[in-house]
Amino acid sequence: MTVGVKPRRAYNSPRRQQQAAATRGAILEAAQALFERQGYPATTMEAVASEAGVALKTVYLAFSTKAGLLRALWDLLLKGDQDVAPVAERPWYRAVIDESDPERKLRLVAAGSVAVKQRIGGLLRVVRSGAPVDSDTAALWALIQSDFHANQRVIVESLPPGSLRDGLDADTATDILWTLNHPDTWLLLHVERGWTPERFERWFGDTLVAQLLGDRPDPETARARS
Repeated sequence: MTVGVKPRRAYNSPRRQQQAAATRGAILEAAQALFERQGYPATTMEAVASEAGVALKTVYLAFSTKAGLLRALWDLLLKGDQDVAPVAERPWYRAVIDESDPERKLRLVAAGSVAVKQRIGGLLRVVRSGAPVDSDTAALWALIQSDFHANQRVIVESLPPGSLRDGLDADTATDILWTLNHPDTWLLLHVERGWTPERFERWFGDTLVAQLLGDRPDPETARARS
């Protein structure tokens, strides 16, 4: 009688998972410090490993390439944690989409945008400045812009019917929202001109309401028009 060999069970202890997560976090933290200090092109995987205090092989096993490391860092800072849920499923984004009052919706956009940009501001400068000279950062910068535009369209389309000011169509409203919410706008006003996040949020919210909604009629006037 032949005794079969039992298959080996995968060893996946909570402790090992915690250690792996801590190592990944240390690598991402080191990469952020180096990218923001010396730029993406000048930062090597060897330098990241040294900064993080891990073996070079560990960095490659976790992220494969420097471009993969940059993408992972961007994704972490954009979302604010290591949860795999995309931005479209985040509570703060869902709160914007589900808000029924047009003005409150746009002011939630401003608040959420500033919160995110404070996390990603340093890396935004790295990606923005590196795009003209490095193909990896150029690809990420293009992805950032296209993703932002797509998200702005979802926000515009979530506005109640009749919310947009007279003569403004959804395509134009999306372009306006994308422009005002674009990383370049934040970098210009916050980084270059020294606007505080609070000042930027007030301006952004006020400008969104003025540009997209215009002068909103009172409820009695709105009912008379309908």
